[in-house]
Amino acid sequence: MSVSTAAIDPSVCAPLPVLGQDVTVPLVTGGEVTYAALDYAASAPALQRVWDDVAAYAPYYGSVHRGAGYLSQLSTDLFENSRRTVAEFLGCRADDQVVFTRSTTDSLNLLAAAIPAGCQVFVFETEHHASLLPWRDAQVTYLNAPRTPAQAVETLERALADRDPYGPALVCVTGASNVTGELWPVKELAAAAHAHGARIVLDAAQLAPHHPVDIAELDVDWVAFSGHKLYAPFGSGVLAGRSDWLLAAEPYLAGGGASRKVARRADGGVDVDWHTTAARHEAGSPNVIGVYSIASACKALTEAGFDNLVAREQELVSRVREGLSEVPEVQVLSLFGDDAPRVGVISFVVRGWNSSHFAAALSAEYGIGVRDGLFCAHPLVRTLLGSDPQDPGECGAPEAEPGERSLNAIRVSFGAGTPDEHIERFLRAVSELVSDGAQWKYRTEDGRCVPDRGTAAQV
Repeated sequence: MSVSTAAIDPSVCAPLPVLGQDVTVPLVTGGEVTYAALDYAASAPALQRVWDDVAAYAPYYGSVHRGAGYLSQLSTDLFENSRRTVAEFLGCRADDQVVFTRSTTDSLNLLAAAIPAGCQVFVFETEHHASLLPWRDAQVTYLNAPRTPAQAVETLERALADRDPYGPALVCVTGASNVTGELWPVKELAAAAHAHGARIVLDAAQLAPHHPVDIAELDVDWVAFSGHKLYAPFGSGVLAGRSDWLLAAEPYLAGGGASRKVARRADGGVDVDWHTTAARHEAGSPNVIGVYSIASACKALTEAGFDNLVAREQELVSRVREGLSEVPEVQVLSLFGDDAPRVGVISFVVRGWNSSHFAAALSAEYGIGVRDGLFCAHPLVRTLLGSDPQDPGECGAPEAEPGERSLNAIRVSFGAGTPDEHIERFLRAVSELVSDGAQWKYRTEDGRCVPDRGTAAQV
């Protein structure tokens, strides 16, 4: 079985330097190889530019907003300038707010805590759990997975037409699927939501690292994303958009920084005057380094030329899809079909292989890091695999033999820092594993599929 090894056109754009690009890992078959990080959808490696910016700031680290010293003043300026950088990166409107959080999950839980009483929430079953699950105190309508972008808009319009037209409503939708990489018709969904008096929040966790996001152009009410998917370190995120619901809600966390004035009452209680800015939902000492790293990543992507980065990534997407199509045993998962536009996120199963065993072999025998499981999007993956909702597939390695039908999938994902060689090694590895089999035996240990060190290689 042969796989074409045509190189990506280097004239499109060079990969951006990232941390870990020279890290070597041991192979179970002997020796070492440079690690191929192809799990960007979970966490993208930090850009070298981001790390350098953080390192340059670190000696000047200081508490923000309330310190009189030079380092505190400098850190405060850095923090608030970072807010402006993110607003510019997202195309925020003049009256939008940028709130810094811990992650996309944190951002959407913040918004869920701020929605008005009686709000109806509409969510497609295709969402990541960060978008699917936060709405516990609302009346939630879960919409079936659409099979075309047009069907997604039609499904939403029908659902909104049947709602109480006088109460508040919110639509939550992804910009790019964390399972299939397919782009969703965000602008059209926003128009449908607004036509029926609803608001819309965009989960841009998988979109923002791969494609420009413009709040005003898309006409969405809020955008949420995570720094660790945008080539920044862990622990920071963003919720940006309309301020009215956020300012009307109780602070997400109660504490210092969220309050402007606190006074004792004559009856022994406490009166609190909360901030009417983004600080209302940023109680406690903020993650200044995390916030600065997001701003640095936004600048780096913009300065590199986002259109060039998109063009190169589309070359990689085409190359991976073409290479996988040459292996008949591989089934690529898709909602909208082969012609749907997508980012560098592709999930698949391999006939005759358990997905966890296949992913383990890619790692142990080729030094390639991908992901297997249901990708925190259980209903979507089960729909794509045609399995029953009660089937026992779950994130992590199931207790299954190599030849059993997979109840989960394999995901390869890449982006601005991915070298051509990683893509070519991945495609070669898929071809060799399917045609020749794994060189080692594997077993499940603590929910993970690992090489069985007690057995000899099978070759």
